[in-house]
Amino acid sequence: MNVNLYGCQGRWLMVDLGMTFSGAEYPGVDLVFADLDFIEERVDQLEAIVLTHAHEDHIGAVPYFAADLGVPIYATPFTMELVRRKLEEAGVLGEVELHTIPDDHGSFEVGPFEVTYIPLAHSIAEGNALLIDTPHGRIFHTGDWKLDEDPIIGEPATDEELTQMGDEGILALVCDSTNVFNPAPSGSEGAVYKGLLEEVQRHPGKRVLVTTFASNVARLQTLGEVARETGRQLCVAGRSLDRIIEVAQENGYLADFPEPVDFDAAMSLPRGELLILATGGQGEPRAALSRISEDNHPLQLVSGDVVLFSSRQIPGNELSIGAVQNRLALKGVTMVTDRQSMIHVSGHPGRPELEALYGWLRPEVLVPVHGEMRHMQEQARLGRANGIPAAVFQQNGDIVRLAPGAPGVIAQVRSGRLVLDGDIIAPADGEAMVMRRRIMHEGVMIVALDRNLSVQIDSVGLPLDEDYGDFVDEAKEDVRSALAKLKGRERSDREAVHEAARLAARRAAQRWSGKRPQVRVLLPEVGE
Repeated sequence: MNVNLYGCQGRWLMVDLGMTFSGAEYPGVDLVFADLDFIEERVDQLEAIVLTHAHEDHIGAVPYFAADLGVPIYATPFTMELVRRKLEEAGVLGEVELHTIPDDHGSFEVGPFEVTYIPLAHSIAEGNALLIDTPHGRIFHTGDWKLDEDPIIGEPATDEELTQMGDEGILALVCDSTNVFNPAPSGSEGAVYKGLLEEVQRHPGKRVLVTTFASNVARLQTLGEVARETGRQLCVAGRSLDRIIEVAQENGYLADFPEPVDFDAAMSLPRGELLILATGGQGEPRAALSRISEDNHPLQLVSGDVVLFSSRQIPGNELSIGAVQNRLALKGVTMVTDRQSMIHVSGHPGRPELEALYGWLRPEVLVPVHGEMRHMQEQARLGRANGIPAAVFQQNGDIVRLAPGAPGVIAQVRSGRLVLDGDIIAPADGEAMVMRRRIMHEGVMIVALDRNLSVQIDSVGLPLDEDYGDFVDEAKEDVRSALAKLKGRERSDREAVHEAARLAARRAAQRWSGKRPQVRVLLPEVGE
């Protein structure tokens, strides 16, 4: 859910506009966004949106906010094509000005900012850092990155180029913190090719399925080469994979990718002659692998077949991944993860890579980003231990001064989250979401009163299946008793009647079930 703002001379530059996927804390919601209220109030000061790369946590919110922000978007070709398609699907393509910048050190100027794209390795095509030149100094904003001696796709900036940037002066390094606790380098995509090739060769005569992140074009290139080397036909399962392959090929990548076979042809092949590439390694219920595990897909796996999880397990997805793996296990499918074999490497830098970048760039200030609190705090400590003079730890909503003057947090503005709830973008802490969580945990009761204050009760979500009738009878009696105790004007006071009925019904539910449901009282005009 990355959104970064750089301010200079009263103008602002937005770097990335991402989203995240919802969890159990937002029932009924799929997507979560950063609340852009701060910059929306200053939208006339915003110069542009600059995108570092095409992962959803960096571009996913673009179709929901870009048209309203009304500023140009800058991105490299692969990223821009994915953004263009998102805007087209949202019906706002004609409302957003798009500028495609060359991937190899392309640059442009907006307001007081001169921005240069610096190619770095990552788990997607055209991962880039941004070198942001301002009148007060230069910012090196890493985006997501790693070091890779054999990246398969793209040519990252060399250590000599990065050293030269350091020689010319870097005011601040705004740096990815995700793998700061990893004591080893993240590893090379070239090593994954060798690992996947050996793993597929280890299972002759078996149908092999590989699941990976659809956006990892280098991994797709690797799997195409593995299929060719092992004499297997390739079958692709997943719309996001189809889209990434199409966009990659339009931009000059995957030029020699094997022509995939369709599902029917795949199922007619001898099992040892097929390699399936499928989405769903994070346990997504509608993705191909989940549907295959449920026998709800044209592609099928049987006992003895093999699934290679060529991706890391994202924290929070453990239960959904485990459910898919358990269904596969019941089928007798063999599973291999990155813990058992070199079939995946991270796209984020470990400590040795961070220390190398510090040495090349030699920034005056380190600003850790992209990680949880513990990751960013640890990177701040690591940077200071490696000779960076200052490190600024920030949280969402902090305004950080980089220059002129001493760097540090100088103010805090309101920040928060928004959710896409159906077709509406709403506050994550709004009444609808708060109430939905309460209903999810406690259930709901409906108390209906007529003009004579006779009582009807219904409920959803209370664990009283066998005793439900007795509970309703007692709850009705409790409500009647509470209403009978109202005196004088209280009997015609809607608020008093409503509250008496609500509390009596809720107490009955708590007495019977231990739950404290949300109670809604339907009340006509009374006392006439």
